[in-house]
Order: sequence, then structure tokens, then C-alpha cells
Amino acid sequence: MKSLCFTVNPIEENCYLLWDETTLDAAIIDCGAYEESEKERIRQQISRNHLQLRYLLQTHTHFDHIYGLPTFAKEYNLAPMCHSEDLPIYKAMPMMANQLVGLPIEGELPTVRECLLDGQEILLGTISIRVIHTPGHTPGGVCFWIESENCLFTGDTLFRCSVGRSDFPGGNMMQEINSVRNRLFTLPPETRVLTGHGPETNIGWEIKNNPYV
Repeated sequence: MKSLCFTVNPIEENCYLLWDETTLDAAIIDCGAYEESEKERIRQQISRNHLQLRYLLQTHTHFDHIYGLPTFAKEYNLAPMCHSEDLPIYKAMPMMANQLVGLPIEGELPTVRECLLDGQEILLGTISIRVIHTPGHTPGGVCFWIESENCLFTGDTLFRCSVGRSDFPGGNMMQEINSVRNRLFTLPPETRVLTGHGPETNIGWEIKNNPYV
């Protein structure tokens, strides 16, 4: 597997493009690209590496993680995938993006046609991506674990020495702490943690050093 991180939009969200080097099947995790130049950087990598974009995967559906969905869903004829408990938040995001940061979502949000389930395995070529439901930051927050690559995409559930805020509608700090302790900290300590904002970390470091959990 190869992956690239694009830090996008004014909230500096980490959007990931990953692919199977053998089959060239690709996925975008948390498509938050806002500016046209950000979207073009991702398109260029898809084209340059001859990738077939198969999935638009969402760890959760806050506006900074979905800005690019109208563009990429339309251009690549895909529907985003998120957990069912995040659907109400997803539908509220066009209004919240305007109210909270004054940065509208350009275009109509595409319909979610398949909801993610805890424990589900998504095949990206020969790569298995396992869905781990981690409510707290949002009710339907999930992480994506790729055991064969020793990496975990955590969205805003877990950051380096921090966790995601829980003061937005649907957030619950105790639920989030339990998700990190009981779901993520059971993974191998050497697991790379690729976060929704900021630098990467690993599970072992967070077990020893994260002051929130």
C-alpha cells in the first residue's frame, strides 16, 4: 500500500489518498479539499499514478472532512460511505459550515448509499480495511485499521497527545475516552496512527503519554 497525506482547507484537515500498488485501486479518506488547487493536487496524484478511485471513506462527517465530497463524488461517480449514526450530522453540515466558519460547502452533498458497520472489512484491491466504530467525537465516528500495513486512520478520535473535541452536537467526551481505551489501545503498540489533524503518532506512544486517556 501507498498513501499520501494532503493537509487541506483553513481548518488544516488531513485528507488521505491510499492505494494498492498491485491493482491500483484507490480510496480517499476524509475528503476535505476546499480550494480548487487542493482538489487539483489530489486529482494529479490519481492521474499520475494511474489509479482507479473506488471509495470515498469518512471517519466522520464534520464539514472540514467533507468539503471535497460534492466534487469527487461527481467526477469519479462515487457515493461517500459513513456510519449511519453520522447521517444527521452529515445533513446538517451545509448550514453549520456557514454558521461556524463562514466557508460554505460548494455544491450539493452526495447521497450516502452504503453505511459503514463496526467490524466491516472493505477490500481495496488486495488490502483489507477494517472499520472500528469509535463514538465520542461524533456518534458515528469510525477509524480505519489496516492490519497488514500496521496503520490506523483515526480522523478526529485520536490525535498526538490529544483527542477530538466533544462539544459539537452529538459529542460525548466519556464515550470518546472509552472508544480510545477499549477499541484503539487494544491494537498493537507499534501501530501507526494517521490523524485527522496534526502529526502522526503511534498507539504505544499514546498509551504512555496521552493525558486525556
